[in-house]
Amino acid sequence: MKALILVGGFGTRLRPLTLTLPKPLVEFANRPMILHQIEALVKAGVTDIVLAVNYRPEIMANFMKKYSEEYKVNITFSIESEPLGTAGPLALARDVLAKDSEPFFVLNSDVICDFPFHEMAAFHKAHGGEGTILVTKVDDPSKYGVVVNKGTSSVIERFVEKPTEFVSNKINAGIYIFNPSILNRIEPRPTSIEKEIFPAMARDSQLHTMDLPNFWMDVGQPKDYLTGTGLYLTSLSKKEPGRLASGPGITGFVLIHPSAKIGQDCKIGPNVVIGPDVVLGDGVRMSKTVILEGAQIRDHAWLQNTIVGWHSTVGRWARLEGVSVLGDDVHVADEVYINGGCVLPHKSVSSNIAEPSIIM
Repeated sequence: MKALILVGGFGTRLRPLTLTLPKPLVEFANRPMILHQIEALVKAGVTDIVLAVNYRPEIMANFMKKYSEEYKVNITFSIESEPLGTAGPLALARDVLAKDSEPFFVLNSDVICDFPFHEMAAFHKAHGGEGTILVTKVDDPSKYGVVVNKGTSSVIERFVEKPTEFVSNKINAGIYIFNPSILNRIEPRPTSIEKEIFPAMARDSQLHTMDLPNFWMDVGQPKDYLTGTGLYLTSLSKKEPGRLASGPGITGFVLIHPSAKIGQDCKIGPNVVIGPDVVLGDGVRMSKTVILEGAQIRDHAWLQNTIVGWHSTVGRWARLEGVSVLGDDVHVADEVYINGGCVLPHKSVSSNIAEPSIIM
């Protein structure tokens, strides 16, 4: 089988982290975001993966060579000279996606879930239609474009953008499986698969939905990245509880890299990820927080709803909260308070940031 991952562009929603690395290479639960997807695809029998890229492809290529060898999968790049939207890249990668009659997966690079690729492939082949969309249910459908099925069937009748009255609570989860015949609907030009291709397929009764079991999150911006981390750790606690940390000072679900060093009397959790070579001083408190590789958190610092970038330093008795994000190599002085601050790479913060702002 084959797959195409829509890697996309600049990752502006996840800045300042994406000023250092392309979004798919930013670590999620201590592994590059895209690696979660590649591993799940390989387990489902995928042998060819196309990455549709239009931003810093040379960095992606260096990383992917290693993963291609490790997972024994053929990873190729479809590099766009101009952004082609969410459908154009499929036409550009036609040589790979249409090399045989088997269906292929398409997914957005910033989606995290349990990736039910095996189940999707079986469901898709059983209904015989041209495409299958994975859908997830939301509490407030008025914020989204929703998918409306024909009666109780899996066939899609129509799509409704931000409905003012209830018609459905199912939204597109950004994971699809298609027959190669879909490529006949797409030209190699900027095209939206959601707005142009899917409605045409729905009119032909060729598009079906499959309900997503368990959790789902688009982790392409800091708030959702942190929420998705909690959902992922909860899922991990059920599937691989041995990977989570336990012991004195640990509350809830916490993932700590073996190379990290933790000081005395720390209180960590719930929903915390601590990366490689991170150093925590004594008496540190943190919850709903991600600390990326090489960062140092000094004694008695307090962090909540925060992402600390690579090789950054948080000073003694500092307090960070309110979805604060430190980029690469940021240094926060002792006793500084940051509430919702977004600090660009290679900066120092020596005074309080009392309300959400960008520090350049």
